Amino acid sequence: MGSPLRVLHVVVNMNRGGAETLLMNLYRNIDRSKIQFDFLTCKEGVFDEEIMQLGGNVYRVPYITEVGHLKYLKALTDFFMKYPHYQIVHSHMDKMSGFVLRAAKKAEISVRIAHSHSTRSEGGAAARIYKWYAGTLISKYATDFVSCSKEAAEWLFGNKSDRTVFLKNGIDLEQFKYSLKVRESIRSELKIKENQFIVGHVGRFSMPKNHSYLLEVFKEFLSYREDAILLLVGDGPLLPETKRKVEEMQLTKNVEFLGSRSDVEQLLQAFDIFLFPSFFEGFPVSVIEAQASGLPCLISDSITREIDMGIGLVQSLSLNNKKLWIDKMQEIAGLHSIRNSNLNSLISKNGFDIKNSSDYLREFYSTVTGDVINEEVNGIYANIQ
Repeated sequence: MGSPLRVLHVVVNMNRGGAETLLMNLYRNIDRSKIQFDFLTCKEGVFDEEIMQLGGNVYRVPYITEVGHLKYLKALTDFFMKYPHYQIVHSHMDKMSGFVLRAAKKAEISVRIAHSHSTRSEGGAAARIYKWYAGTLISKYATDFVSCSKEAAEWLFGNKSDRTVFLKNGIDLEQFKYSLKVRESIRSELKIKENQFIVGHVGRFSMPKNHSYLLEVFKEFLSYREDAILLLVGDGPLLPETKRKVEEMQLTKNVEFLGSRSDVEQLLQAFDIFLFPSFFEGFPVSVIEAQASGLPCLISDSITREIDMGIGLVQSLSLNNKKLWIDKMQEIAGLHSIRNSNLNSLISKNGFDIKNSSDYLREFYSTVTGDVINEEVNGIYANIQ
């Protein structure tokens, strides 16, 4: 048996962000005797150790904010000249993928994949202009285009979006299956009473997630349920600012910061409702995870409708109507509905089982490198794309 095909994934770091969590889900479930993942990062990440345990390598170059434009480009060029053996470079840097794929082309790497996970760039005006320039290089240097949604494809690839392959942001469905036993255990651990209403959010503390709006809505909801608790899971650059706002709004007794957690699938069991008022998203895995655990979800209408699995758990609301968010929270709080623990087959039919996603990615890699395509795996996806 020959050595597995090694694919180089390029990210800023391997922390618990949406794209990074998806990559780890794919990596854990892909046939590693045939495909191995390596990672080119700019910063240390919480998944680095697990990657190495699974047989992957983690390389590092300094990011542009640390060394500037020219030194960053030189670092990329030097890396690919040192490691030119990769057949596939798969970049998850959104518009910054333009610089990555140009450097890979110089090293004559034959398959250069740009993967879109979002619908807008972060940062101020200068940063967005810079990223726009980097993004103009993608159509020239990418050989293949992958996206989590149609909107994300149109944003990053423009007139090349019709060439996009759509990879479902799958999850391990069995992990997220609702369990009353787990719910009681987590609530006990967090010292939450049985009848307390728990509002939950899982997401990086960054501008797109719109934590300020979440706090404002929750504060008004407290006039209806004064014992309600808001649990915030995640880490990120705006965490200190969000903690200050909680103090200023006098919410410290009702808001808990749980940090970056490896047990999100268990924490979701303790929630009663999932709020996700993002300004923009590509295809948030956390909303799929919440649905898999039977949670009612209130999300902003700026998020793609493809996120709704059609099982009656998602309501898309305008950010311009705060009262509607509060009314819907009150409505859900008053229902006392029993959580459904048999949603796996319904979500799997929508194509969000990580086993299908990893099989599909393996066959995609086989296709772009010219290997034999497994018709049986292709058949799985013919019915859900």
